[in-house]
Amino acid sequence: MGFSGFDIALLVLVALVVLVLFKGIRTIPQGYNYTVERFGRYTKTLSPGLNLIMPFVDRIGAKMNMMEQVLDVPTQEIITRDNATVAVDGVAFYQVLNAAQAAYQVAGLQNAILNLTMTNIRTVMGSMDLDELLSNRDAINERLLRVVDEAAHPWGIKITRVEIKDINPPANLVESMGRQMMAERNKRAQILAAEGLKQSQILEAEGRKEAAFRDAEARERSAEAEARATQVVSEAISKGDVQALNYFVALKYTEALTRIGSATNSKLVLMPIEASSLIGTLGGIGEIAREVFKGEGTAGPARQARPPVVRPSET
Repeated sequence: MGFSGFDIALLVLVALVVLVLFKGIRTIPQGYNYTVERFGRYTKTLSPGLNLIMPFVDRIGAKMNMMEQVLDVPTQEIITRDNATVAVDGVAFYQVLNAAQAAYQVAGLQNAILNLTMTNIRTVMGSMDLDELLSNRDAINERLLRVVDEAAHPWGIKITRVEIKDINPPANLVESMGRQMMAERNKRAQILAAEGLKQSQILEAEGRKEAAFRDAEARERSAEAEARATQVVSEAISKGDVQALNYFVALKYTEALTRIGSATNSKLVLMPIEASSLIGTLGGIGEIAREVFKGEGTAGPARQARPPVVRPSET
């Protein structure tokens, strides 16, 4: 059975409708934006989902990834302000915010971002000393982020992070830094030892000062006590109490004999008086002590009685 002219025209019409639908319907995946060009001129941006365009007139221009992307910055050598050469690499994170600007404001977006980042790394790190470079990495990252993001803003992108991964000085420079660090630590150790010695000497001097002060105070009090005892004996003698004088002489006599007998270099002790004199003296001391204790417990008339005076015998 043959097709009539109407059937052929209907088939052509159906095929044309299918072709128009195929050309006019576009499905955009999540995370992407497509630009639309009409006769080579940008007209609009298609967002994720189902979109319609003018068939045979409009076409898809650039397919832009709107998700955050990472870009490795290759290793490059940088000369610092103090003429030290270091090898530096890093990583940059960026996100497209405006698909039309990212597609038509710059050719080769990733290459542009990469070169911009490398150039600013050399500029920022080259203006710093090596010590600043090694100790202020966070400040370097913050400064790079601010400079690169400002420069890339007209491209419709946002630089979210710029991180320096490795800073590698030459081997001889690392060795020199190690020796410098060791010398600095030795210096600090010597300073701490000197400070400790100084403090110990100060404390020792203060201890000697305190001991001398207390020793002098003890000697002063001993002298005061001795002077007071002498004054008491003198007052007693002036009042006619000879027993006090006997007690004082016997006490000194006994102390002198004690020192003579306790000397380590004395093997033979020569007594200047007879042994009976020492006994009599000790007896006199006992009589005086008994009178004192007796006098404290009796009335006034009993205290007026005086025992015989003990006198040292003549040699």
